[in-house]
Amino acid sequence: MTAQPSPTLTPLDRLWLTEAVRLREEHAGLLDDDEANRRTRAEGGEAQQLIEHRALWLARRDGLVEALQHWRQGARLAALALVLFALFSGAGLAWAALGDGSRPVNVFWALGSLLGLNLLMLLGWLLGLIFAGDSGGALGRLWLWLSEKLARDARAVQLAPALLTVLQQRRLGRWLLGLGVHGLWSLAMFSALLTLLALLATRRYGFVWETTILGESAFVGLTQALGALPALLGFSVPDIEQIRASGILATDLDGARQNWAGWLVGVVLIYGLLPRLLLALFCQWRWRRGRAALRLDLQLPAYRLLLERLQPASERLGIQDAAPAQLHAAQSGVGLQGGEGAVLVGIELEPNLNWPPPLPDGIADAGVVDDREQRRRLLEQLTLTPAQRLLIACDPRRSPDRGTLALIGELSRCAAATQVWLLPAPAGETLDANRLQDWQQALDSLGLAHSGNAPLAWLESGHE
Repeated sequence: MTAQPSPTLTPLDRLWLTEAVRLREEHAGLLDDDEANRRTRAEGGEAQQLIEHRALWLARRDGLVEALQHWRQGARLAALALVLFALFSGAGLAWAALGDGSRPVNVFWALGSLLGLNLLMLLGWLLGLIFAGDSGGALGRLWLWLSEKLARDARAVQLAPALLTVLQQRRLGRWLLGLGVHGLWSLAMFSALLTLLALLATRRYGFVWETTILGESAFVGLTQALGALPALLGFSVPDIEQIRASGILATDLDGARQNWAGWLVGVVLIYGLLPRLLLALFCQWRWRRGRAALRLDLQLPAYRLLLERLQPASERLGIQDAAPAQLHAAQSGVGLQGGEGAVLVGIELEPNLNWPPPLPDGIADAGVVDDREQRRRLLEQLTLTPAQRLLIACDPRRSPDRGTLALIGELSRCAAATQVWLLPAPAGETLDANRLQDWQQALDSLGLAHSGNAPLAWLESGHE
């Protein structure tokens, strides 16, 4: 069975998956992690590296890496949906502000239509930033919700909370979600600006202002104040006479229309698009800067307890006693010395079986694994010095229980190539055909080659 290549994980992905595994264990209890811990100890490294190695091994085994890819696909689809929504919303705002040209445009009513909601949402984001911490606003929460729904993967349930947990460490959630929010509003304002220009270029609009309780001077002052910054960039601003004349509905001056159009476009650009664009760039800068400094919070109780299992006592406490003059002899059952190219091991074989068979030179006998301690020692040795070829002998008269199959799977991951030898029945006995078929089906599901004949030639040379 050909293994699929693992996707490349960024440092943020590694932290993200590590937090997802922690949250999963907090909700469902510790995972079956014997092999993960053993491989992590063999890898070595600093505290964060140890925790990450273990979490990533568990994430790959349990499909969390694939779930992360699905979540990313859902996030991209959600972002695309929001981008389209922003573009159409911006165009709709411009159309609603100007209309079809059959009636004069009330300049301040149009300005309120184009900028009012934008400024209110911007004020809400600023208040959320100050009082609610990592607030991304309604759009940010909507994006996270859509991402999870579009992922359609039950294994991704912990990914969104894990991402927020990682980002809370340096309060980066506000900048990531803020980047999305301001980016969408920038697109909406850009779309509104383009639609505004298209309508002004293809239709004839008149501009007026109307009021019942305000005086003429109020509109003159407000118009000139709003037009001051756009005027610095070359946008036209109506003069005082044109502003006053626009209060008369019957007025239809070409120069006034052009100046009002330039003023409206400049105001939307300066007060609508540019603030959102600058805030998006600022959020992106803060996000990139903070992301590079992200680390695991090793003070969490779950990580402190985990390090006690992943780091040997000599690393955590230092060596307390001098080395003995002579080490204890290795117990029977695992006879590896390290660095073997070919290894033969039996699993739960009968004591009266004549074992091991005669072996050619260059083949290491790992004995028979019967108990948990022998299993642990063999797996640790093969993890440190993987075999080139591994032959696992099993007695097909026993049932292929889950524990035995799990051990075979772990052993196979400690060798470049693995085969299983289903031993023939002793003289005078016959194998149960149904049980033998169960073994064959179970080994096929593991993707392991198996044979009833002694494949010692393959073990010795790699060829049958």
